Amino acid sequence: MRQACHSRTRQCIGALFISIAGYAATGFSGAAWSLTGTVIDARTHALIAGAIVVATNATALSDASGRFALSSSTGQVSARAVGYRRAHADAGDKDSITLELEPFRPKAVYLSAYGINSKPLRDATLALTRDTVINALVIDVKDDRGLPPYRGGAREAAGAVPGKSSHLPERQMFVARLAELHGNGLYLIARIVVFKDDPLAEVHPEWAVRDASGKPWRDREELQWVDPFSQGVWRHNLDIAEEAARLGFDEVQFDYVRFPDASGLRFAQRNTRDNRTAAIVGFLSAARERLAPYNVFVSADTFGYVCWNPDDTSIGQDIGTLGTALDYISPMLYPSGFTWELPGCMNPVADPAQIVRRSLAQARQRTGLPGVRFRPWLQAFRDYAFDHREFGAQAIREQVQAAEGADTDGWMRWNPRNRYDPAELPH
Repeated sequence: MRQACHSRTRQCIGALFISIAGYAATGFSGAAWSLTGTVIDARTHALIAGAIVVATNATALSDASGRFALSSSTGQVSARAVGYRRAHADAGDKDSITLELEPFRPKAVYLSAYGINSKPLRDATLALTRDTVINALVIDVKDDRGLPPYRGGAREAAGAVPGKSSHLPERQMFVARLAELHGNGLYLIARIVVFKDDPLAEVHPEWAVRDASGKPWRDREELQWVDPFSQGVWRHNLDIAEEAARLGFDEVQFDYVRFPDASGLRFAQRNTRDNRTAAIVGFLSAARERLAPYNVFVSADTFGYVCWNPDDTSIGQDIGTLGTALDYISPMLYPSGFTWELPGCMNPVADPAQIVRRSLAQARQRTGLPGVRFRPWLQAFRDYAFDHREFGAQAIREQVQAAEGADTDGWMRWNPRNRYDPAELPH
């Protein structure tokens, strides 16, 4: 499980969006209609620099004065910026438009592919959004075992759906559930487990990670992984990401976007630090490019120790390289995951706020990025590494306060069973 894998990121706004500079300069092909405009904060009317503005076949960045210019073939326009909700507008035949972005910090809980389709779990989660500060959901679109939350789509087309998928709803029913959640004002994040993919390795053994003897390698859960160097693996996961964007998710979040944390494995390229980091950043950059027309936010999960380690933690996650490819970096700051402890913190589960506060400070220092570029995962499950304590209301409150004290883009709570006590959450 994810919780048991302790071995489980507006710097200058220009740095974040360097990967789409080509679009900003040239747009997509077929331009026929010119539009200028301004992006502002809906509450304060302050100008927003570095917002990404997208029309059907063009994209642009707002400058230091919040202004943008682009060419398109339709009047449909959307905009996004870190720390805000996306905004959509129909400019019609106007030559100029003002786009207002609502400040927003997601406070999310996780729902598995099973949880989103379970009426009791779904209803309990909706109750949280009415009675507590929860305003967002992270929903599995491909989970740790390769399971999607609905039948059909890219997963089925690849023949990589586990046998237990027969109980899943049709895509149309899943879309209706997302519409219901959006109707309740929720921000929806699609979680896609990338390189841990047992079903894909089964149908494409040429993509499987192999051990030193050349046999398919399996992790502690006896699950196979696929090679992060494989362009075929990239394409499949980008297909899933684009499908999530089409379904209406506000954000696509990549998990297990890393190399396995085991030695002696064989990949399509040499397993060096430079090669690993290039593969991870390359995949995330390709995702940003594929998702650009949909103007969804792009994020990725990292190990907690990635905030601290000066290298890539031997898994390709170097926090200093991730900012240009992502809107949000989401380190998993579970105290139970810090089994090697931290300087001055010998018992992480006894002081969860310290783990969150110091790790975020370290991440900001190492990247030069502001707090709003980070949205951490917080522990909402029993400790598995130290004294097996429950993480109740006080521990959760301390983690939340530490995250918000770092001015993060909200936070997310992980519980693999999808059970969250409203008494443990701020109201």
